[in-house]
Amino acid sequence: MKRLFDVGLASLAGLILLAPILVVGLLVRLTSAGPALYWSDRVGRGNRIFKMPKFRTMRLGTPAVATHLLTGPAAFLTPIGGFLRKSSLDELPQLWSILVGDMSFVGPRPALFNQDDLIALRTQYGVDALVPGLTGWAQVNGRDELPIPEKVALDVEYMQRRSFGFDLRILWQTLVKVLRREGVSH
Repeated sequence: MKRLFDVGLASLAGLILLAPILVVGLLVRLTSAGPALYWSDRVGRGNRIFKMPKFRTMRLGTPAVATHLLTGPAAFLTPIGGFLRKSSLDELPQLWSILVGDMSFVGPRPALFNQDDLIALRTQYGVDALVPGLTGWAQVNGRDELPIPEKVALDVEYMQRRSFGFDLRILWQTLVKVLRREGVSH
């Protein structure tokens, strides 16, 4: 049922958001050198690496590390990168990852391929068995500000409480946080 919900909602969202997706892609191309999309190597279910698309918010040549590990991350942002991140518009291309089954709407956010500490802790607690999500319980409870052990504890709580109703609650809380632009540090 979750997969059917994901495909149906991603298809509907893709149709409704097609114009904004095209506009954002064009704006990324017009305001900075390079492609509109950045394909990030992420860790999926069973610790399998997959390519996750995002609208590019960082300049070409930025190191492929978590943003909080960059010295002066604002210096790496494209002219519209900060706005795309704060509005979460950079996440729109992930509808593709949901359609092809690499991601779900709700689950633990996919780790970067080089976030060894996060990957190891998730594997230790069995969270790696879940399909990663566009949003998750950790995202609505702190997002970028959470230390890794707290993030994984929330991922474990999600794994234990999984249900369609809980997913709907997380989606609603995500919408509220995105509209309020809460929890984005860069």
